[in-house]
Amino acid sequence: MITIENLAKSYGKHQILKNIHITLEKGKIYGIVGENGAGKTTLFKCIAGLEDFEGNIESAFKPLKNYIGYLQTESYFFSKMTGKEYIHLLCHARNIQTPDFEKRNVFDLPLNQYVTSYSTGMKKKLAFTAILMQDNEVFILDEPFNGVDIQSNMMIVEIIKKLKMLGKTVLVSSHIFSTLHEICDEIHLLREGTFVKKALPEEFKNLENEMRDFTVGNLLERLDLK
Repeated sequence: MITIENLAKSYGKHQILKNIHITLEKGKIYGIVGENGAGKTTLFKCIAGLEDFEGNIESAFKPLKNYIGYLQTESYFFSKMTGKEYIHLLCHARNIQTPDFEKRNVFDLPLNQYVTSYSTGMKKKLAFTAILMQDNEVFILDEPFNGVDIQSNMMIVEIIKKLKMLGKTVLVSSHIFSTLHEICDEIHLLREGTFVKKALPEEFKNLENEMRDFTVGNLLERLDLK
């Protein structure tokens, strides 16, 4: 279990997160939704130990960051590194023996090629594959479906479901609400740096409608489409 209390984050005078409270349990998938700039990525970085913050994060995993697989929206890759070398680097960082790359290469990536030759979707799938091979207990997935083809989207959904079955804790952000409907145990709405609503599966549709009304409002009328 991970307990987050009173988490806040500011850059200078600009407060990004405030009064964040959430409890994350093993074997559950938590969706985090909100407009661009709501603070989702900053929250993920705080939990992953990549940003300092005010407040408290308690967990049985010590240190928590060593048990987290964090899939960033855009991962960083060295220019002269192959896909296989990237996976090996991330596994070595966790003292994981070199896995059977070919057997576990479920996205059929060209692992002997430089990552710089990969498409955006291939890079996303490589980074995801690498954190899966680390055998993490917690997974933070920031827009894992962006930029990948529909077949890979389906594979990622099934992998997330498998992680739940294995008792892992998963946080995922996505603008694809139908996918969150399918996989999440809870969805939390982040607005202006704080959680304003928590929805259980039977409430997901209402939350989606509320977000649509809040976001779209009368903007379509203002477009004056003809």
